[in-house]
Amino acid sequence: MKPGSKLVGKIISPRTFRIGMSLYPPLLFAGVRVEHVADDWTTVRVRHRVSWWNGNHNGAAFGGTLSAMTDPFFGLMALQQLGADYVVWNTSASIEFFKAGRGTVTATMQLTSDEVDAIRRVTADGSKSVTRHSTEIVASDGSVVARAQQQLYARRSRTAVAKTA
Repeated sequence: MKPGSKLVGKIISPRTFRIGMSLYPPLLFAGVRVEHVADDWTTVRVRHRVSWWNGNHNGAAFGGTLSAMTDPFFGLMALQQLGADYVVWNTSASIEFFKAGRGTVTATMQLTSDEVDAIRRVTADGSKSVTRHSTEIVASDGSVVARAQQQLYARRSRTAVAKTA
């Protein structure tokens, strides 16, 4: 999340996050639903049911919708695990398409405690951390529809660094 965002510094419950993100207009109107958020913020699973009203001219998921399925989640998972003393946002994202996404597609994003601990170590002195994360978007038969990758930037807020200096 970028500085100035309404969510920066606010830690919320996984349930509130799941409901709020499912109702967030860019995801809601694309037909993307957050199905699960782990209590420790290490896993988020989202689903998209492709139908006549949200599919493209070939009856498949729009590429932008597949990208939206993963876009905010690594950064928000990191922010919730790191806490209010951190600034986190995505600096780049890419998606590689393998086949048309039809029916129901899901993506499960994982950001382990070990990965977050590594970010904490790198940023302890005020340095920045830049990490890469990826997930696969899969069809109901388990076949891979797309692979999304994101580069995540994190650092301790200047206020937090000043407090420990």
